[in-house]
Amino acid sequence: MTDLHPFIAGLPKAELHVHHVGSASPRIVAELAARHPDSKVPTDPEALTDYFTFTDFAHFIDVYLSVVDLVRTPEDVRLLTFEVARDMARQNIRYAELTITPYSSTRRGIDERAFMAAIEDARKAAEAEFGTVLRWCFDIPGEAGLASAEETARVATTDGLRPEGLVSFGLGGPEIGVPRPQFKPYFDRARAAGLHSVPHAGETTGPQTVWDAINDLGAERIGHGTSSVRDPALLAHLAEHRIALEVCPTSNIATRAVATLDEHPIRQMVDAGVLVTINSDDPPMFGTDLNNEYAVAARLLGLDERGVAALAKNAVEASFLDRPGKDRIAAEIDAYTDTWLAR
Repeated sequence: MTDLHPFIAGLPKAELHVHHVGSASPRIVAELAARHPDSKVPTDPEALTDYFTFTDFAHFIDVYLSVVDLVRTPEDVRLLTFEVARDMARQNIRYAELTITPYSSTRRGIDERAFMAAIEDARKAAEAEFGTVLRWCFDIPGEAGLASAEETARVATTDGLRPEGLVSFGLGGPEIGVPRPQFKPYFDRARAAGLHSVPHAGETTGPQTVWDAINDLGAERIGHGTSSVRDPALLAHLAEHRIALEVCPTSNIATRAVATLDEHPIRQMVDAGVLVTINSDDPPMFGTDLNNEYAVAARLLGLDERGVAALAKNAVEASFLDRPGKDRIAAEIDAYTDTWLAR
């Protein structure tokens, strides 16, 4: 099979499931850890490889929250956001919907207006400097309970506080012991305010969690949705209603949601006609990036260059970018692919 890595590296892409803090490179994590020496996070970028080796999903959450704790000031927020955009631009990511958990920062003492100003300043600066367009998904940290849901819904829907780049409302964190239906009132408020619904579901629990996300939270896309393949009726529903799955193959292995890459259910999803998008989730923590995730997906699905390009266009189509923006990136993908194959 052709080595697709060079093609993928230059391919214009969109990313829909990637976390703000989880995208911090080892360099940035180490810099933040040095700023806050009371943290247990290593200040040596090389030591972070061992630190980011997870035994299970619960261990991943513990480590993730320790990195969240490094983001303590508006300056930390701005640095992190801008540098994440820089890393995306290096991968030819033209558009990304970055999942941000404002509750995790405001509860640590960052003023909510200063937080919003920091991410917006970084967003605008990154678009001007790199050409990468960022939009936000504000998500509820499920492990923090309904208080965090109330706070997240409030900042996401309050005029004068809600940031210009916000497009969607999500739910992250552990699924086990955190049923989706309890968050319905908060998603109702967010949807009434014009935000799209993109909860995590079916990553470490069964297909019923995905059904709950659809029926109770009005999900328009599903974060992960790995267990959907256990329910043919659910797969058919996802395909019929074009509810995209935000698939993150390496993440699923790192958190032990799936045992091995060869057992990943992405092929079953695609064969069922589900709109599948490829994403990196928390890339430095999992030793990956979006380019690598496309290479993994290409191997698992047996794709050539045009197949990979079609996968990239799935993400564009499933995004919340406006139609002219979608058409522009899709045209870039087609032009790049045609030029590459004509060489």
